[in-house]
Amino acid sequence: MPLVLLALDDTLLDRSGAFRLWAKGFIDEISAPQEDLEWLVSVDADGLTSRWDLADLICDRYQLKVPSIDLVDELYEGPLAFERLDPLVGCALEIAADAGIVPVVVTNGNSEQQEGRIRRTGLDRYVADWVISEQCGVSKPNPRIFALAAQRVRMRLAGAWVVGDSPEADIGGAAALGLPSVWLHRGREWMDTRFAPTRIVGNVIQGLSAIMATR
Repeated sequence: MPLVLLALDDTLLDRSGAFRLWAKGFIDEISAPQEDLEWLVSVDADGLTSRWDLADLICDRYQLKVPSIDLVDELYEGPLAFERLDPLVGCALEIAADAGIVPVVVTNGNSEQQEGRIRRTGLDRYVADWVISEQCGVSKPNPRIFALAAQRVRMRLAGAWVVGDSPEADIGGAAALGLPSVWLHRGREWMDTRFAPTRIVGNVIQGLSAIMATR
């Protein structure tokens, strides 16, 4: 019964797709050029840019006369309105569970927000448990967070798989533990020379299939 440790953003939930939909509406609302959509997506950097820094960049570019806190709140809450669990991902998780796989979410971020997303999208019905960095005091790629995830479901970490889209946080964490991993390329090339994923696929459904094929 293999344990599978899965990232949340752009793995189980399409965080980047939701941000893009929100960004398109925001660009329309402030009457900015449509080509600015790609600028906004780029500076967001898949959510790695802090919301405060992103708010400052937006205010400076468009000379917006709004309190930064209001824009920060919008950057947090706006994309969530567009976020959905892909039914095919839910189906894949059900099939994996029927095959004996135990899926656990391992994610960095704010505990209230990340758990809220897991529950609101219904993802909580398809995973055994989840571990959030703020809650446990350690972040990916630190091996400790993966060990805590295994403890949450009372399983051994040995033999677990790590699945995610981040070379550093997910695949780097797996490499530090000597665990097999699946990297979701999302149209990117693998560039890191320090370590490499066991499998490279396009999405989490293919990732779960690849793991089941090894059994």
